[in-house]
Amino acid sequence: MPHPPSADLRKTSIDYTDSDTVFEGYAVAPAHASAPLPCIVLAHDWSGLTAPTMRLAERYAGLGYVCVALDAYGKGVRGDPVGDNALLMDPLMRDRSLLRRRLLAGFKAASAFPGVDPARMAVVGYCFGGLCALDLARAAPVNLRAAVSFHGVLQPPAALAPGRIGASVLLLHGWEDHVAPPPDVLAVGRELTEAGADWQLHAYGHAQHAFTFEGAAFPERGIVYDRRADERSWAAMRAHLAEAFRP
Repeated sequence: MPHPPSADLRKTSIDYTDSDTVFEGYAVAPAHASAPLPCIVLAHDWSGLTAPTMRLAERYAGLGYVCVALDAYGKGVRGDPVGDNALLMDPLMRDRSLLRRRLLAGFKAASAFPGVDPARMAVVGYCFGGLCALDLARAAPVNLRAAVSFHGVLQPPAALAPGRIGASVLLLHGWEDHVAPPPDVLAVGRELTEAGADWQLHAYGHAQHAFTFEGAAFPERGIVYDRRADERSWAAMRAHLAEAFRP
């Protein structure tokens, strides 16, 4: 869908660490905010913090939020937005405890970023980032009000005990998404219910994986852009965050 021009924005890199690993995120904020703003923590897809995710962070900031795009792989480690990035993603899929630590480190850095209201935090992610959004909600950091997963992987971390989820969770799911088949959708619904979460599922008929990625046209891989699902999911996300950030 066409993206309207963003307002005047302040853009900067933000370094943070987990153990000995340095990460480089990307922070974007309205340039002339007069008070602390809610913060969107943006989790990237499997390609890492590449140009498409940075543009997406600017789009979120254009809505009037601070957006801090996280880096799950490490400073200078970036993939190919249109290539196969399994070698980057798979180690974190196998070690969800490590992924959780990295997400919490990024969340802490975002909460402390100048101009952020640390009491009004949300996480949004796409594909692998959708899994990251859910994993951060599962980690239940204080002040995480909302988590939004766009066409995300839904499977929970097997090695981590389930707990309570305080964030309001929104799942934006393409019904024909091979990455999240119906058994996974039913399972995450049970998981969120048992965790006491306030949750919603929006399923878009005929939409496949990565339905928000303009230019995606790989039907043989089940990856196809869907304009209607893109527009509807963006509207649903905006309404969800507005409700979650309400005083």
